Amino acid sequence: MSQPADLSDSWPRWCKRIDRCLEGLIPGTTVSPALLHEAMRYSSIGAGKRYRAALVYAAGHALCVSEEFLDRPACAVELIHAFSLVHDDLPAMDDDDLRRGKPSCHKAFDEATAILAGDALQALAFEILSEPDWNALSPTVRLNLLSTLAGASGSSGLAGGQVLDLNLTSQDPALETLAAMHRCKTGALIEAAVLMGGLCATDDPATLTRLKNYAQPLGLAFQVIDDVLDGTADTNTLGKPAGADQQRGQPTFLSLLGEAPARRYAEELRDQAIDALGNLEQNAALLVGLAQFTVTRSH
Repeated sequence: MSQPADLSDSWPRWCKRIDRCLEGLIPGTTVSPALLHEAMRYSSIGAGKRYRAALVYAAGHALCVSEEFLDRPACAVELIHAFSLVHDDLPAMDDDDLRRGKPSCHKAFDEATAILAGDALQALAFEILSEPDWNALSPTVRLNLLSTLAGASGSSGLAGGQVLDLNLTSQDPALETLAAMHRCKTGALIEAAVLMGGLCATDDPATLTRLKNYAQPLGLAFQVIDDVLDGTADTNTLGKPAGADQQRGQPTFLSLLGEAPARRYAEELRDQAIDALGNLEQNAALLVGLAQFTVTRSH
């Protein structure tokens, strides 16, 4: 899979920045309670694509924001994502034993520790954006970042989407019902990532609307391809159990549409996302590259 040269250069650098920042932001395992901090670090450092963080950096780059101002917003988004995965894997949720190519947090530690590690990761996401000593961005910008991230995490975002997901039956729902659920569970945090990158540069409503209109179809496209890969790729490639959705009898875009139509649907959503960028004056090439990656990825 080819990527634009600037994205292939930027993304690995962003991954290193995120890990380096998280290393400093999450307490070490010599700090009490050591077990909790070990579980937090296990679940968030050195793993994953950092796709959501990349969206923060790419949106900021499009509006000429220095990466040093984007580090904490990008880390905050990744901490929320890590928290959601830890809780999503729990026996009370999806009951998955593998995540990012290694045992899920509740398997590597225990269920109680995993619950608390997820809680602490979520809290840390908001702490790092609100610490008085971090004054790289104005209080107004930081408040907007906190509000955006909170909205994406709560009952109208990923938490609400998880409830809707748990209550879907094995009967095939309408396409819009499935899409509405994933706009919350998956799409809300992807939208927040893009908006947070933009908010570090501007509060201009037209620019933020353009970014939002890019992010919304992109988040849905990401989930469509996730569903396709769950049913067509192998566990080693995915780093999590392949075929888990089918085994749970969980409705997916793959089960509802079939592989080829689902991929076409994702491509249509990608095109909507790219078109929404319109005449964004600054460099949107990284955002376009991430949209292309979203539908061509193999894991």
